Amino acid sequence: MVSSVIFIKTAKGQAEITARSDALTHRQRRVLIMVDGKRTVSELSTLLQAADLQQTIGMLEEEGHIVSAGQHSTGAVRPVAPEDLPADPAFRTLPTPPKAQELEMARNFIINSLRSLHGHYANLSIITDATAATSHDELRQQFSHWLHAVIQTREGKRQADEWCRRLLEVI
Repeated sequence: MVSSVIFIKTAKGQAEITARSDALTHRQRRVLIMVDGKRTVSELSTLLQAADLQQTIGMLEEEGHIVSAGQHSTGAVRPVAPEDLPADPAFRTLPTPPKAQELEMARNFIINSLRSLHGHYANLSIITDATAATSHDELRQQFSHWLHAVIQTREGKRQADEWCRRLLEVI
């Protein structure tokens, strides 16, 4: 999690502060109270002196109590539309002849990253097409679909830049 991120309470978070439903631990509630839409994660870390702050903020975000200030205040993460994705990734020039090992690495990366984020039974069309790809060009056709699936999750959003860089090295 980036330490310069600013979080705000959602309607659910505000309701939790008011209602005290006992769904949160004392520490989680304290962090939720301190989230004010002005303090960065780094500033919260200094104020709260909590070793598990990143985990607590992640849990509050997953449960819908807070969102980053750049998201809708309703707590809903705006789905990423295909037109919001990079139109033309910077694919490298393939060596002649293309290396079968790199094709296999790219295929495995696509499959394993989707399975780790979504489980074994989600995004089956992307996984099936990646498995069936016999060339880099066929696998490259799956790149935007793969990226769209990756950034639909919180963990995927965090890892997207690094994962794109790694995949583009071999695809």
